[in-house]
Amino acid sequence: MELPIKRALISVSDKSDVVEFARQLHDKGIDILSTGGTAALLRKHDILVTEISDYTHFPEIMDGRVKTLHPKIYGGILGRRSLDDTVMVQHEIQPIDLVVVNLYPFTQVAADSNATLTTIIENIDIGGPAMLRAAAKNYESVTVISDSADYDRVLTEMNQNNNIVSAAIRFNLAVKSFTHTANYDAIISNYLGSLDKKEEELVQFPSHYTIQLKKKQNLRYGENPHQQAGFYVESFPVKGIIASAQQLQGKELSFNNIADTDTALECVKSFSDQPTCVIVKHANPCGVATGSSLRESYERAYHADPVSAFGGIIAFNQPLDEDTSKAILEQQFVEVIIAPAIEEKAQKILATKPNIRVLASGNWLNQNTTLDFKRVMGGLLIQDQDTALIYLENCNTVTNRAPTPNEVKDLLFAWKVVKFVKSNAIVYAKEGQTVGIGAGQTSRVMSSQIAGLKAKESGFTIAGSVLASDAFFPFRDGLDAAAELGIRAVIQPGGSKRDDEVIASANEHDIAMIFTGIRHFRH
Repeated sequence: MELPIKRALISVSDKSDVVEFARQLHDKGIDILSTGGTAALLRKHDILVTEISDYTHFPEIMDGRVKTLHPKIYGGILGRRSLDDTVMVQHEIQPIDLVVVNLYPFTQVAADSNATLTTIIENIDIGGPAMLRAAAKNYESVTVISDSADYDRVLTEMNQNNNIVSAAIRFNLAVKSFTHTANYDAIISNYLGSLDKKEEELVQFPSHYTIQLKKKQNLRYGENPHQQAGFYVESFPVKGIIASAQQLQGKELSFNNIADTDTALECVKSFSDQPTCVIVKHANPCGVATGSSLRESYERAYHADPVSAFGGIIAFNQPLDEDTSKAILEQQFVEVIIAPAIEEKAQKILATKPNIRVLASGNWLNQNTTLDFKRVMGGLLIQDQDTALIYLENCNTVTNRAPTPNEVKDLLFAWKVVKFVKSNAIVYAKEGQTVGIGAGQTSRVMSSQIAGLKAKESGFTIAGSVLASDAFFPFRDGLDAAAELGIRAVIQPGGSKRDDEVIASANEHDIAMIFTGIRHFRH
């Protein structure tokens, strides 16, 4: 039997829209129980409330640490209508039909570098999660709201059904509340688990790690049509990443679209001083270039490998303009375009091809601090992101000849690109443009050869180019092969047992070589 809401408990940390919501409940004749801060706010706006302490006849104590933990509260929430009525009457417990609770802002406080551990601990909510879980458990009789976005939804139900909320909505809100409290507990567990209590400093990884993700969208299929898939994102994704990007037009993103767009966006974010375009195909950059304008950067990236660019993913590090949009549509078929923003005139141009997926990522932070995950059967590999940067003054020139200023510029450009190419990775570059990329081979020499073939296919002369290798050359044959192609400078981590032989090869061919001391494997 569906029963109308007669009594509500409201206790919220985030008080957005709560006054108007409570006013409408009051106008419906619903009794409102509330805690100190929320009760004061509602009274200030002439909304009649009963404080929890007046109802339980037990005061809030310990600076508010204990205020709702009382049998009259939890009995009212958990009491099974008709089954527990006698017990409730015996102990003067009134049924609570609606629970409106959101939690202390632990996430925001813990993220504040100035917050002390004491302050962070005090922002762990105890009563709030308990009330949400109790109400969600008793969803057959109780409506629970953990998100202010659901205020209108519940009011609409009540307006249409004489203050009754349907069983389907109650169940949906209960699941949402359990998810909310699980996520809240996971954040607390991960934070405290990574804290070395002796030093009150973060250790590298906690002994346990809990992940809570929310589904952003269903996908048509996974990597292949016979696989089902969905796209899940963190609860609070930062701006400037694929998880928070806004799709402005186009067909639904596919599994592979999302994976490749992530690679393209993260690669282009490495470039900040010039307009830059990155084109990705099958998880690897196939063309990357800078230019004096966004259009020039696109033209140069496209011509770096026009065959592979067909059906690719295009990312920019600056807002997409009308001129560049026209050039893309005139020149190629593209699956996805992503940029920090899409100018209005550019949107009108792209709208003529409604199937193209166009995304605005928003502006990004200088460096992401999220973790990087790789799923294996039965487990999860977790690492911090590869955000290592190199500066020329921290690198070692190990050859007789030092690179020229122009070579240095191209070496640093190529090094940014090779980080996003599947290992074994080789990148040839000249004048801020990739001219050949070799990816994902079991032999570094083979990657070098493929990069050379790509360059030849696109009509480039490799002579005078620079080479970036994501890891060291284990033998000198890689350098010998590069010398035959006319490579003039090399950037690589170094660290091979045969570094001396590799350096000797470079010197024999008058190649300048820099060791970074940093490896960029990408699997």
